[in-house]
Amino acid sequence: MALILQIETSTTSCSVALAQDGLLLAVKEQTERNIHASHITVFIEEVLKSAGYTAKDLDAVAVCMGPGSYTGLRIGVSTAKGLCYALDIPLVALSTLKVMAAGLVKQFEDKDVLLCPMIDARRMEVYTALFDKALEEIAAVEAKIIDGESFADILATRKVVFFGDGAEKCREMLGDHPNSIFVNDFNNSAAHATAMAYEKFKLAQFEDVAYFEPYYLKDFIAGKPKAQ
Repeated sequence: MALILQIETSTTSCSVALAQDGLLLAVKEQTERNIHASHITVFIEEVLKSAGYTAKDLDAVAVCMGPGSYTGLRIGVSTAKGLCYALDIPLVALSTLKVMAAGLVKQFEDKDVLLCPMIDARRMEVYTALFDKALEEIAAVEAKIIDGESFADILATRKVVFFGDGAEKCREMLGDHPNSIFVNDFNNSAAHATAMAYEKFKLAQFEDVAYFEPYYLKDFIAGKPKAQ
């Protein structure tokens, strides 16, 4: 029996889910900027209460480790580590982009379609990767600047589904290709991590709670403070 709390704060989505043995029990989420710090602990309390459990019943915490928002990742990972440390339970880390792909994979029957989750970075840059229907990584995670030639080779032979909060700004560059498909209403969710988190738990693929850090992909560059 494995009761796993799942946390996703990599983008504008603040999402918490609770699952037992790979079955989703409860989820609480909201997509809005800059709410992670104020909402994450409330959402955790609510999903536990709605399923009739307390934090002491948890067997593990799973967290989306990035890439994504620096602030969101810090909040999600620090919350997950704090729970694991206090409860003496293992930490499971999951690729944010792969979790996103898991959330969309069942919507497309074509076995040859590729999934391209996109997380907004800056300007025309996104954090992205390519996955097949088996969620195998076809193109590695990268910070990619999108232009008219992006994905040209793969689009020549395969249909690619672009989704996530970075996809919309790429539509003008990529949307006129007959093999490009855009999903407009996708939001990251901790619920999408359910099967993946349970599988890693069964295989005991845990992180070192003391030393684990989010996968930022790029070094943080602070902006100039606004003039008062």
